[in-house]
Amino acid sequence: MFDLLAEMWSFAFMRRAFVATTVLSASVVPVGAFLVLRRLSLAGEAMAHAITPGIVIGFVTAGLSVVSLIVGGLIAGIGVAILTALLARKTILRSDASLASLYLVALAAGIFILSAAGSAIPLKSFLFGSILGIEDASMLLVGGVATITLVSFAFLLRPLIASTCDPVFFESQARRPWIVEQTFMLLLVLNLLAAFKTLGTLMAVGLMILPATAARYWAHTITGQLALGFVFALASCWIGLTLSYVLPETPSGPAIVLVAGGFFAISALFGPLGFGGRLRKPSASHTATVHPANPQEKPE
Repeated sequence: MFDLLAEMWSFAFMRRAFVATTVLSASVVPVGAFLVLRRLSLAGEAMAHAITPGIVIGFVTAGLSVVSLIVGGLIAGIGVAILTALLARKTILRSDASLASLYLVALAAGIFILSAAGSAIPLKSFLFGSILGIEDASMLLVGGVATITLVSFAFLLRPLIASTCDPVFFESQARRPWIVEQTFMLLLVLNLLAAFKTLGTLMAVGLMILPATAARYWAHTITGQLALGFVFALASCWIGLTLSYVLPETPSGPAIVLVAGGFFAISALFGPLGFGGRLRKPSASHTATVHPANPQEKPE
C-alpha cells in the first residue's frame, strides 16, 4: 500500500492534481454550504449549464484557454444571474422559474453556437474535466478563485448567515441587500469556472453540493457544516484521485464525485440528523438550526 502511494506521489501530474483539488475543496465548500442552507442546490446546477454559451463562444473565438474560459463564462454567468434577479423582482415569475427558463435557453444557445461554428470541444474533457492534465494557467485560476472566495467570505459570512436565517429582517436592516445576493452569485460562477476546468461541466457541482449535504446530516451549526464539508470534500478528492490511479480507465472527475456520493449515503444513513438519528429517537422532533429562506416552505 505504501509502495503504491509512494509510486503515485512520484509523478508530477499526480502531485499537481492533489494540490489543485485541495485548494478547490477549500474554495467550493463555503459556496456549496450556503447553496444547501438557502435551498439553492439546483440553482448551482442550473448556473453550471448557464455558463455553457460563454465557454463555447470563448472556445470558438480564442480556443479552450483559461482567459477565454474566464471571460466567456463570467459574461454568461453574470448575465444570467442579473436577468434572473430582474425577472424575479419586476415580474410575476419567481427566481427559480426565471433561472430555469434562462439556463435552458443558455444551454440550447451554447449547443447551437458550437454546432454552427463547426468546432468540437474534446467531449471527455468538457464533460469530466482534465484534473490529471492541469496546466500552470489552470492552477493559477484555481488558486486565484480560492483566494477571492475565502477573502470575500471573511466579509460576507455574517450577512449571508443573517439573510439565510431571516431574509425579511435582513432586507429591512440592510441598505442594499441585493449586493450580498449578487456577490454570492458571482462567487458561485467563479467557482463553477474553476471546477469546470478540473472536473468538467457534469461534475463541477458535485464537489460543491455533495460534501455540503453530507455535512448537513452531522453538524448543527453553520461553522460545523463548513469544517466538516471541507473534510468530506478533501477526502473525496484524495480517495477519488487514488482510485483513478489504481484503476487507469476510471475518469478522475466521476471517481471524486462518486466518493463524495458515498460520504453522502453514509451520512444520510448514520448521521444524527439523518435516518440514524430518527431511528434512535423516534419520538423526538427534529429542530433545524437554520430556518429556510422561504417562510412558506416546510422545514427540513
